[in-house]
Amino acid sequence: MTLTQQSSPYAHWEFVHPETGDRLRIIPERGGIVSEWRCKGREVVYFDQERYANPANSIRGGIPVLFPICGNLPGDLLRVDGQDHTLQQHGFARNLPWQLQVLDDQQGVRVSLSSTEDTLKAYPFAFEVAMDVRPTPGALEITTTIQNRSSAEMPFSFGLHPYFNISDLSQTRLTGLADRCLNHLEMADAETAAQLTRLPEGVDFLCRPAGPVTLIDDATGAQLQLQHQDPMDLTVVWTEPPRKMVCLEPWTGPRQSLVSGDRKLVLPPGGEQTLSCRYALV
Repeated sequence: MTLTQQSSPYAHWEFVHPETGDRLRIIPERGGIVSEWRCKGREVVYFDQERYANPANSIRGGIPVLFPICGNLPGDLLRVDGQDHTLQQHGFARNLPWQLQVLDDQQGVRVSLSSTEDTLKAYPFAFEVAMDVRPTPGALEITTTIQNRSSAEMPFSFGLHPYFNISDLSQTRLTGLADRCLNHLEMADAETAAQLTRLPEGVDFLCRPAGPVTLIDDATGAQLQLQHQDPMDLTVVWTEPPRKMVCLEPWTGPRQSLVSGDRKLVLPPGGEQTLSCRYALV
């Protein structure tokens, strides 16, 4: 069996690739989160097990899913057809139970989420999100299909919020980012190079598309590259010292996209959108 249920060190499902032995841990009931990606013997993904043990805490680690918004909305309100709906930061997908299955080719797993009566109160659209996670030799490929099952046009944003292990924030670099960025801490334009000098102090910024982005751990020589595909080709970088991790996040749209219209995605009734990205050890 490539997918087995485990109870230690916490309750999860474990997927072991039948050829490479690379491993995923998935917790479907906690946002469908991938809590571990072990590749070539390396623990790539950061996961705070102690914090996770208290269900009252938000998760710090793994690969949380951001849907149907990335970031927040003004007043946490989404207005649709003249009615306000309360929609919290990053949406609800990361807090809900998902379904889990092995892909037909046995090369990965699929986690899926469908709309419910509760989600319709916050986001009045029927939907299905299906995310395929495939560990390939030296990489992790994530392909997500979003379906609009409602009778109206469905606006949305989608993103991932993966946490990656590093050994020392003061010895961490990122290359491939655009020269300018949006500093989320001040909601102001900023120089990306200046933000990168502040990784050990804590940063939160968004860059427009400029190509693949590489996270470099100078203490160990380890490198990880985020390879985007349009339209999920914005990059958010976030650190939270003293945690030894960097979040390297692909988003389709910036904060408040559903209000501003900036890179807002819209699906017609019955329509679907496929979004892809790849993380590669380089």
